Amino acid sequence: MRILLIGAGGVGSAFAAIAARRDFFESVVVADYVLASAEKTVASLGDPRFTAAQIDASSADQVEALARRSGATHVVKAVDPRFVIPVFNGAFAAGADYLDMAMSLSQKHPERPYEEVGVKLGDEQFAVAGDWEAAGRLALVGMGVEPGMSDVFARYAADHLFSEIDELGTRDGANLTVDGYDFAPSFSIWTTIEECLNPPVIWDVDDEGQGRWFTTEPFSEPEVFEFPEGIGPVECVNVEHEEVLLMPRWIKTKRATFKYGLGDEFISVLKTLHKLGLDRTDKVEVGGVEVSPRDVVAACLPNPADLGDKMHGKTCAGLWVTGKDKEGRPRSTYLYHVVDNDWSMKEYGHQCVVWQTAVNPVVALELLADGSWSGSGVLGPEAFDAVPFLELLTAYGSPWGQRDD
Repeated sequence: MRILLIGAGGVGSAFAAIAARRDFFESVVVADYVLASAEKTVASLGDPRFTAAQIDASSADQVEALARRSGATHVVKAVDPRFVIPVFNGAFAAGADYLDMAMSLSQKHPERPYEEVGVKLGDEQFAVAGDWEAAGRLALVGMGVEPGMSDVFARYAADHLFSEIDELGTRDGANLTVDGYDFAPSFSIWTTIEECLNPPVIWDVDDEGQGRWFTTEPFSEPEVFEFPEGIGPVECVNVEHEEVLLMPRWIKTKRATFKYGLGDEFISVLKTLHKLGLDRTDKVEVGGVEVSPRDVVAACLPNPADLGDKMHGKTCAGLWVTGKDKEGRPRSTYLYHVVDNDWSMKEYGHQCVVWQTAVNPVVALELLADGSWSGSGVLGPEAFDAVPFLELLTAYGSPWGQRDD
């Protein structure tokens, strides 16, 4: 396996650090728009299997050319979601398999944005699934932590714990603090704005058994969820996320939701950015220079990858499943994965949120390399056996947990 990793930010650098401890691949080319970033990541590893390159991820032609030059068998997208389609298309043109941690972007319904779906997350990728399947190529989409981890849990729950599923409810939360900052997101603010201010999507099956996706208002249906391992109660709200678009494609469930523990302050900041138009991605002219307001916000905030030594606490990604167990009795189970920032910094030198995102694609690639997972087309994590993934994740030193309520 020869990997082209596009993106040397927090997640890309953590991916490289995790992969460097494994032996399932022959080489990794770390590519970034800023060559110095890729070179810094490679230099930190001291591993001859890793080399650096420069790339513009908005250009499918550049992705194809670098994939061909490096002989890449797999292209991994570790840049923000606006670059999904050029990287996805470039990988296909090069004859390589593809893996991402966030799918192609959505577009609101033009008339009823908070009731009906428009273009859904991943629609552009699933539209060409037949082309990937016909070519015998695999695009494994949504294989980060979220989406990714809870999608694996959904497969595990359906296969091993439940006979009927009422709801697959992704519930993510944390108790992280950052020294010296009143407001410092632990993940890409560009991506956070995108998913938190878009209309959240919910999957629901009616009394006649007909399923549909619909939308609601951002930050709707708040609930307090008790997170494990000392994190405690966190208020969670509806947020647009890929799990809701992935799970019903492979798993029979009456409902699918995604709720994220943001906190009142974070929600207030996001609402203010939206009110001022600072969440916009289209460029505006400022002093004769065209800039994207959202890019300006991102540039003004600290880089999440640089906050690790100031962060404290844990982050939790998980799936709350309700329904009937294999014997037909009512069951409520929370499957989860917790990472302590002190551990990830000490062990890998990367903060917990980016580390937790990065470990899952590395595990998935190792399963693809050894044949435990295989397939063609555009597939989500739900399409594969969950047990090898969960066993290998534990072998990486980061076990998952289960709580039966």
